[in-house]
Amino acid sequence: MEIISGTTGYARDIYDIAEQAWADTYGHILSQEQIDYMLDMMYSPQAIDDQINKRGHHFYLIREDASACWQGFVSYEYDYQGAHKTKLHKLYVLPSCHGLGFGRILIEKVCEDARKHGNKSVLLNMNRNNATLGFYKHMGFEIIGEEDIDIGNGFLMEDYIFEKQL
Repeated sequence: MEIISGTTGYARDIYDIAEQAWADTYGHILSQEQIDYMLDMMYSPQAIDDQINKRGHHFYLIREDASACWQGFVSYEYDYQGAHKTKLHKLYVLPSCHGLGFGRILIEKVCEDARKHGNKSVLLNMNRNNATLGFYKHMGFEIIGEEDIDIGNGFLMEDYIFEKQL
């Protein structure tokens, strides 16, 4: 298994993973118009550059040693909204790699980094219709709330808020 820190130089790899994962994860939940809008808003090279260089997000990419391409990624931010909490912003693994432990490995890496940074918990948002609910509960996350976020263009994110104590 190879894990590297993601920089803006990996923006295309991040986008490619997100595009494949989103088709599988959200294709039955969101319209293609909303998927395209959100992919551009959150995964364009400019968006990734802004997240890394202005918003303080950290990325990891993961792949099997024998793979020529990256197969998953995670992004997170320490001290979210001034609290001693790390926000896990994104976690996606190629559908062909589900069940190989990549998601677990990336979450464990974020939790380890958060502890070292002095954060007390990890937060994440997840679409309320996302089928990975059980995965996050298995990883020790608990639902602590719900929120609806207007993301523009007439679209709404309807999320659960999860938290895992460290």
